[in-house]
Amino acid sequence: MKLGIVGLPNVGKSTLFNAISNAGAQAANYPFCTIEPNVGTVAVPDERLDWLAEYYSPKKYTPATIEFVDIAGLVRGASKGEGLGNKFLENIRQCDAIIHVVRCFDSTEIIHVEGSVDPVRDIETVNYELLLSDIEILSRRIEKTSKALKGDKKLASEYDFLERLNAFLNEGNNARAFEVTESERAIFDDIPLLSAKPVIYAANISEDDLMDGTEENEYVSQVRQYAEKDGSRVVVICAKTEEEIAAFEPDEKKEFLEELGIKHSGLEQLIQEGYSLLGLISFLTGGADEVRAWTIKDGTKAPQAAGKIHSDFERGFIRAEIVPFETLKELGSMQACREKGLIRSEGKDYVMKDGDVTLFRFNV
Repeated sequence: MKLGIVGLPNVGKSTLFNAISNAGAQAANYPFCTIEPNVGTVAVPDERLDWLAEYYSPKKYTPATIEFVDIAGLVRGASKGEGLGNKFLENIRQCDAIIHVVRCFDSTEIIHVEGSVDPVRDIETVNYELLLSDIEILSRRIEKTSKALKGDKKLASEYDFLERLNAFLNEGNNARAFEVTESERAIFDDIPLLSAKPVIYAANISEDDLMDGTEENEYVSQVRQYAEKDGSRVVVICAKTEEEIAAFEPDEKKEFLEELGIKHSGLEQLIQEGYSLLGLISFLTGGADEVRAWTIKDGTKAPQAAGKIHSDFERGFIRAEIVPFETLKELGSMQACREKGLIRSEGKDYVMKDGDVTLFRFNV
């Protein structure tokens, strides 16, 4: 999963990315590595995997990972190449979803690029540039289809679909809000539309608001109202605090968050929302050699899940031996689960569940 962090300059975007970078670097179980100067890979915190690691004492611990991409700050005119516009748009195109950082605090020290704090205006500035880029891409696709239509009347339905989508976007709507039928899905997915990508709005509040327990300030309320109409999600964060606690040891971080009455850090909330937004789950494998979390799409069947480990597993799939993690944790051992007949044998039609502790049987 690749999440692109976007936003206007001076909204806390880079601070959040720095927090993500440091979090990965400091936590022994969750390594961080820089693939490019602006791309970081962070492990997904998973208490279930931690429990399996204690149970098996494996040689290797391999959590699921997420790539965060710190995308260049956008300015008005990005769709026309202003600033780092073309690079900005192309980087977003490579991401599965967008984390849109929105400034939700006042400050005389940090000057806002627009001269004042207005979260809805900021959101619409970014969305407008994405929409202009989409309309340009769609126009080229319509022109190409129109020419091909003269020699292939079968393209009439595709042309009609593209025209309807174009009209929808020109009314100022994001592509993700456009209703697509099953027969139209392949056409829609073939067009690299930026406004079709799912969005999490990261409402960035001040340290004072976080400490005072006033996270739901007026600016955050505006973001929530916008997101509700937009069909998107909101996570309230304090990027500055996230950057500071990223250097804490796990126990120190937990204690600090508890003092604030917060169960999960902003980074953990973003990861959870990212998984949910993209319809992802994890199944787990364990043994003396390795414990590992594998990320799959919700609805994936057992053979295809086995293929995530190795193509031979899918090709020669026989069955999957599965026990839900909570059952394993409750009984304390695989042997106890086996004695009570709670390790299920599932075939090719079994749909994997989040937290399935799995052993695949195969023969090639």
